Amino acid sequence: MKPVDLRQLPSVTEALAETAAAYDESGAFPRAGLEAVHEAGLLTATVGTAYGGPGLGVAGLTRILLALGQGDPSVALIAAMTQLPHLLQARRPSWPDELYRQVLADSAARRTLLNTLRVEPELGSPSRGGRPATTATRTATGWRISGHKRFATGAAGLAYLLVFASTDEPRPRVGTFVIPADATGVAIVPCWNQLGLRASGSHDVLLTDVEIPAGHVLDLAEPGSDGPAGHALQLPLAALYVGVGRAAQKHFHRFARERVPAGLGRPVATTDRFRTAAGEIEVLLSTAERLLLDASERFDAGEPVPDAAGARIVAARHAVAAVTLATRLLGNPGLSRDSPLERHFRDVQSALVHAPQEDVALIAVGTDALLR
Repeated sequence: MKPVDLRQLPSVTEALAETAAAYDESGAFPRAGLEAVHEAGLLTATVGTAYGGPGLGVAGLTRILLALGQGDPSVALIAAMTQLPHLLQARRPSWPDELYRQVLADSAARRTLLNTLRVEPELGSPSRGGRPATTATRTATGWRISGHKRFATGAAGLAYLLVFASTDEPRPRVGTFVIPADATGVAIVPCWNQLGLRASGSHDVLLTDVEIPAGHVLDLAEPGSDGPAGHALQLPLAALYVGVGRAAQKHFHRFARERVPAGLGRPVATTDRFRTAAGEIEVLLSTAERLLLDASERFDAGEPVPDAAGARIVAARHAVAAVTLATRLLGNPGLSRDSPLERHFRDVQSALVHAPQEDVALIAVGTDALLR
């Protein structure tokens, strides 16, 4: 694995920012941005030291996604879908050794993207309960997978699909089945047409009698068993959107310094209105960053982090509030398609849709608080 130097993050942010607007406009798969992330060794930054990787934890990934989100949040989200499975494997190994080492060999040779496909048209997000309709059937040599998955971020560039499915056994079990993206029976349905993160290419995937070996399954267990992920592992995703907030802040500052209305005769940055807004935006974003980094550092140190869900919620809310305030202050110029702020405003709206969504997280936080 490539070594990782977090001091290079500003240059990666800059490289992503150069192509972000064009990819947002076209909705094409952001190859250039992902190649920059790959070349910097960031896609495998969370591969465990036991496998020869850098071994960055949740705090390291939080810092990475703060930077990538500032450059291009679509690229950041695609990268995160690869970095999180490696992080989980480092913390609690569940992959068959031979299969995981093949993934690592691929990752060393080329950009190798993973994504865990859980959402379905009828099921929605499994975080709200229910068993997936995607079915794994035993064969003489392994498994046959059929089903329909939604929101497969980076679908066009994935190397491996980590598919959440149910077995058709008399007592069904659920697990994650590892499918090469080029396997026979895998079809991408181009249907991603969202307000924001347009270059994330989170299309649907159809699986029709896809054959995989017997060992290509992770965490096969009875339905309802606790999975390995927790709220602390969602902290880096919230950081991605704080990065969007920082990008919006940068444009807000530039506008405020350069805008000189004829009736005022000086930059609007000198007015109390803009200075107050700039202060509020900085407070929102710096507080969000500190919450995420503090919680993630405690998690990496092995400390309990009961406030992880709250930190994620507050950080996402702050990111949305900061970008909204900047957009409101700029008015029509901020909503122009010619302005990067318009794109940041669209992208940051996705901060609150990641599972577990805010209401589910708040129920967990509230239940814990009531039982203290």
